[in-house]
Amino acid sequence: MYSNEKYLLELLQESGLLVERDIKGVAASKKPGESVLETLIKTGIVSDEQVAQTVAVNSGMEYIELQGFAPPPSLKGLVPVEVAIRYKVAPIGTNGTALQIVVADPYDFETLDALPHVLQPEIEFFCSTPSLIKLLQSNIYGNDAVGGSKIKGVGMEAAGDEDAPVIKLVTNMLTEAFKNKASDIHVEPMEKDIRIRYRMDGVMVDIEHHPKRLLAAIIGRIKIMTGTMQLDEKRVPQDGRIQMNYNDKEIDMRVSIIPTSNGESVVMRVLDKSSLRLGLSDLGFLSDDQASFENLISLPDGIILVTGPTGSGKTTTLYACLNFINRSDRKIITVEDPVEYELAGINQVMVKEDVGMTFAAALRAMLRQAPNIIMLGEIRDLETASIAIQASLTGHLVFSTLHTNDAPSAVARLADIGIKPFLIATAVRAIEAQRLVRKLCGDCKTVSSLSDRELRSLGLDAAQAADATIMGPAGCGKCRQLGFRGRMSLVEIFKIDDEVRTMINQQLTTPQLRKRARELGMRTMREDGIRKVLSGLTSADEVIEATMSDSH
Repeated sequence: MYSNEKYLLELLQESGLLVERDIKGVAASKKPGESVLETLIKTGIVSDEQVAQTVAVNSGMEYIELQGFAPPPSLKGLVPVEVAIRYKVAPIGTNGTALQIVVADPYDFETLDALPHVLQPEIEFFCSTPSLIKLLQSNIYGNDAVGGSKIKGVGMEAAGDEDAPVIKLVTNMLTEAFKNKASDIHVEPMEKDIRIRYRMDGVMVDIEHHPKRLLAAIIGRIKIMTGTMQLDEKRVPQDGRIQMNYNDKEIDMRVSIIPTSNGESVVMRVLDKSSLRLGLSDLGFLSDDQASFENLISLPDGIILVTGPTGSGKTTTLYACLNFINRSDRKIITVEDPVEYELAGINQVMVKEDVGMTFAAALRAMLRQAPNIIMLGEIRDLETASIAIQASLTGHLVFSTLHTNDAPSAVARLADIGIKPFLIATAVRAIEAQRLVRKLCGDCKTVSSLSDRELRSLGLDAAQAADATIMGPAGCGKCRQLGFRGRMSLVEIFKIDDEVRTMINQQLTTPQLRKRARELGMRTMREDGIRKVLSGLTSADEVIEATMSDSH
């Protein structure tokens, strides 16, 4: 009820409202789980008004009589309902630039320190009784809201009707990011203002700037929405998650906050669950590559690797593979760090290294669950790679990722980890490498041509380009005048056949493997990109930049 009951009981004795006999008598007879002060008030030995007035006098706060106070409708927009409930406070008005808040416990310093960060820097605090504050909350927000039926944790559901400027600002920032298919939201404190940027199709876009004085309120609002972050902790990084609904769509965001020299900086990664339903064609696989890859991922055993740098869409490709092969007669288990999307019908295990649930430990345990198909988020070390190899050799189909520049390089990477060549040759069925490029906006792309520089970079002649559908970016409202909307993969698929297995056993170099793979029909990412340029799906500059390391 009160944060420092012992001190408060001493104050009540000093003021003459209690004697030692009252306290000892109640302490001996009170119900389990009930505090001494609660019992004293319940039995009428002291009133809650007397307690509140004593607290107010000794803390320097003004006691306010709320009995009969009629709150105007405007109060509802001053403090979000979830903040009022969480901190047991209520708004009573404004005084110039200061927000006036009534609290029950002036000695709850955590609340007094947190509210200026959550709401606004200037707050004038008043004191009243807990029961009258709760009644005021009901009058402002409604009985259902205070009772909890309108609040689903700490999130958008409770704040949707609020009018507070910061709440509207944060809500708009999140929903606009989702509408524009941004993958990340960056809230960055600069020296004199706050910069809001979205990462859209892999490119950072400056969206808006806000006064620096709003930083504490914006960060506080985001922390509240996670429901797990410490509002008054600004010295160390914090991680959390926000879940919200927008137009009947569920949005999930991973939140990272770090302290910087200019204040706390936030990055929110938007996890759009609609991507879970994507097929390989949606990711950018052309029909022949799609058919080839679908045949490979339908094999009964072996390892299928997806490679590429961070942010190249490897996890999304793995999810698309699992969606394609997910049937009721198959048991599929994944090990991920973290589990970003929940997949229907699939058992997902999250790595928790602090309790010993490493990739290797989870993989060993899941093999005892008799799965048909395993997805391992990433092969990171020899132990994990060895278990994955053994699983594939004992009849399991294993999907995983590696960080390599191209598909043939994955062989050398596994060897560097410590896997013997004959095991690589035996277990690995195929390696798919990919990069992401932006797609031309379908609403505004325009007929274009390739410059001499672009022709040389792509290894094309003018005749090849003349017979193609070359398109270029223009810019419209739907793509925010960027000329691009959405991304697609450039892929190369390295099939491990008998001849390649022999080469791996002979420990041929990566350039030798790559040369032979191309002779056997492997199309490189650069060549896949050229096809997509000639089909009018993306621009030459996008492909050239994404495949700079491609050799010819």
